[in-house]
Amino acid sequence: MLFKKISALIVVVAGLFLLSGCPGGPPPSSVVVGEQAPEFTLLNMVGESVSLSDFRGQVVVINFWATWCPPCREEKPTMEKLYQQKKDDGLVILAVNVEENPHQVVSQYLLQHSYSFPILLDGIKAEVQGLYGVFRYPETYIIDRDGTVVEHIIGGRDWMQNPTYRLIESLLNN
Repeated sequence: MLFKKISALIVVVAGLFLLSGCPGGPPPSSVVVGEQAPEFTLLNMVGESVSLSDFRGQVVVINFWATWCPPCREEKPTMEKLYQQKKDDGLVILAVNVEENPHQVVSQYLLQHSYSFPILLDGIKAEVQGLYGVFRYPETYIIDRDGTVVEHIIGGRDWMQNPTYRLIESLLNN
């Protein structure tokens, strides 16, 4: 009887430990809705440096993705459609690839899928991924014209559907 109680207690304590997070688990997000988006600089597909601050005054969607991620691949066509429709109104989409050898992998991917928004490479060091606390894909931050994070989205979506579309339209009209 005592053994069963001790075993049950061990299971409960282990469960609480796992729920509270353990060392080496996913990083907590350091980006908070309502606060300024952390600055970063990454290389694009042609090796040019691109900084978040380059887009101050515009609405920015930062989308962390990988070519091996089905929801990431599924949402890209609607992201492209949104970008084409709203880029002249001040929308910027920065697609941050998080794979270890991003240039080679993304180059192959782009042979079959063409997108006009900037694709940035976070690569092996995953510095921006770490800065933003990203560990699920796709994971997206929407930033207003003042550089404030207004939305944090986890998972893929159709970017032309409400309420995301309405949020972006609202931000572009401010």
